[in-house]
Amino acid sequence: MDRFTRYVLFQLSAAMVLVTLGLTSMIWLMQSVRFIDMIVNRGLTAGTFFYLTMLLLPNFLTIILPIAIFTVVVFIYNKLIADHEVVVMRAAGFSQFELAKPALILAAMVMILGYLINIYLLPQSYRMFKELKWDIRYSYSHILLQEGTFNNVADDITVYVRTRTNDGELLGIFVHDRREKDNPFTLLAKRGAMIKSSTGSRVMMLDGSRHEIDKKTNKLSILYFDKYIIDLQGNSTVGVEPTPEARELLLSELFDVRNNKAVGPQDHGKFTVEAHRRLISPVSALAFTLIGLACLMTRYHQRGHRTRQILIAVAIFMGLLIGQLALENAAAKNLTLVPLLYVAMAIPIVVGGVVIMYSGMRRSLANA
Repeated sequence: MDRFTRYVLFQLSAAMVLVTLGLTSMIWLMQSVRFIDMIVNRGLTAGTFFYLTMLLLPNFLTIILPIAIFTVVVFIYNKLIADHEVVVMRAAGFSQFELAKPALILAAMVMILGYLINIYLLPQSYRMFKELKWDIRYSYSHILLQEGTFNNVADDITVYVRTRTNDGELLGIFVHDRREKDNPFTLLAKRGAMIKSSTGSRVMMLDGSRHEIDKKTNKLSILYFDKYIIDLQGNSTVGVEPTPEARELLLSELFDVRNNKAVGPQDHGKFTVEAHRRLISPVSALAFTLIGLACLMTRYHQRGHRTRQILIAVAIFMGLLIGQLALENAAAKNLTLVPLLYVAMAIPIVVGGVVIMYSGMRRSLANA
């Protein structure tokens, strides 16, 4: 590897790290807002919150990496052209390919990282994220009851606890259960405790009463009890497993989705397109790199054209992103369009490579 390649590759790599960290932090902060209520209203620790949101990072990176490398290539090569470094290296005998080689090396590295994320890290991390979120929502009720507040532990269950002692005993318990729409009831108890079972969380209440209004007679009936156990899990969640999503399945499972009974026939197209997307999306790093190079390297020797060339590169980049998204949505509804996903990704690679090589040959002939 010559000195120029190492010099440019270092600049590209440093900028790539900074841009990726910046975009990741921004998206991570925006996504984290969705889980703030789990800290405020459900009593999760900060460590659990950060672990939950960190599991989403591989999903972010599949989107961020191609965008970051396009931004970095356009910025660094525009800087090299503005400082006349490209002109000097071209005059020193460097070919167009040698000038583009640092960006192509970085694109290859990003492609390898993209495949690692898409094939292994993404399904594993998203599956862990979904399982943890499911457990927090439906199985961690024993840590979600906050003192002095009304806790909505399920869609139709509200629990109030006046005090929690150091040994885990609950004092001053109020429970309002609306799971049976026609017969809601309220429980009051002096004390009690949480019970963890295989089917979920329960509250054992001692020395209390059960209040219910008969809708036919509009009379209040009160039942006093010494011991009462109520299940805090919603009826719709007991014994029910979460429906699998495309992002949590392995590549082999996505291609064999028709044999997965947990996925309905109406979702087969979406899961199949997700499998092809995982194979195609890392290649977009190379496609966007070649688009940026083709737009900047064709007129690096002329003044006053860089702004226009950058705008052209950005316009093509945005068009490819929007077209790729639209084509994926169309292919999910009609699987016969799947080959077009590969064609659409191959076109910018072929066109960008041809433009770079042709402009280099034309410049060499002009100099000769």
